[in-house]
Amino acid sequence: MAKRGVIIVAGGSGRRMQSAIPKQFLILGGLPVVARTINTFAEAMPGAEIVVVLPKDDIEMWRNLAARFDVAVHRTVAGGKERFDSVKCGLEALSNEVEYVAVHDGVRALVSKKLIIRTMLDVEHSGATIPVVDVVDSYRRVEGEDSVIVPRSELRIVQTPQVFRASLLREAYLQPFSASFTDDASVVEGLGHKISLVNGERTNLKLTTPDDLEWAEWWLAKEGRE
Repeated sequence: MAKRGVIIVAGGSGRRMQSAIPKQFLILGGLPVVARTINTFAEAMPGAEIVVVLPKDDIEMWRNLAARFDVAVHRTVAGGKERFDSVKCGLEALSNEVEYVAVHDGVRALVSKKLIIRTMLDVEHSGATIPVVDVVDSYRRVEGEDSVIVPRSELRIVQTPQVFRASLLREAYLQPFSASFTDDASVVEGLGHKISLVNGERTNLKLTTPDDLEWAEWWLAKEGRE
C-alpha cells in the first residue's frame, strides 16, 4: 500500500475569531480545533505521517496544550512567512517514502473521513485532486465603474484537503514563490498539471469567526461527534 503523508497548516491568529489565543488552539467539542483535525486524518489514513506546521512562537504552546488531550501521533515544524513557505517546510519534514500528500487547513476541523478517503482515491489516477462545492450566491465582477454578472455555473468554492502525488508536489514547490499561488493546486498548476475536482462538503468550514465556532459546536452536538 502506498505510503501517505499529511501536512496540516495551522498558522492562523485569533484576530477575526476575537480570541487572545490562536484560533487553531480554541476548544471545539472538548478538543483543540487542530487536535480534532489531526485525529480525523489519523483515523481516515492509518499509518500516515502527519506534520503540523505552526508559527515558530506557537510550537511550545501547542506541545503544552496537546499534552492535556488525546491527540494522534504527529510532528510539529515551524512555518514560514507565506503559506507557500509553510507548506514547503511541511514537505521537507515528510520522509522520502511518502507517495501521496494531503495538504489541509488546520482550522477545517469538521472535515469528514469520507471526504479525505474520496480525495485519496481520486488522486491515485489524477495525481492532483481538490474538493470543491457549488456556488449558491450570485457574483458580479467589477470593471471600473461597471460590473458584470459571473455565471454561477462557472464557479466553484475550493476546499482542502488538496491531495497530490508527492513527487509532483515536491517538484511544484521548487518553483519560486508567486503572488498567483493562492493554494497548493495553483502551485501545481504552475507546472502545467491538470487538477481533478471532487465533491466537497458544505460542513467542511474554515473556522474564522465566533459565529463559525458556535455553528461548529452546534453541528458536532447534532451529529453526536463530541
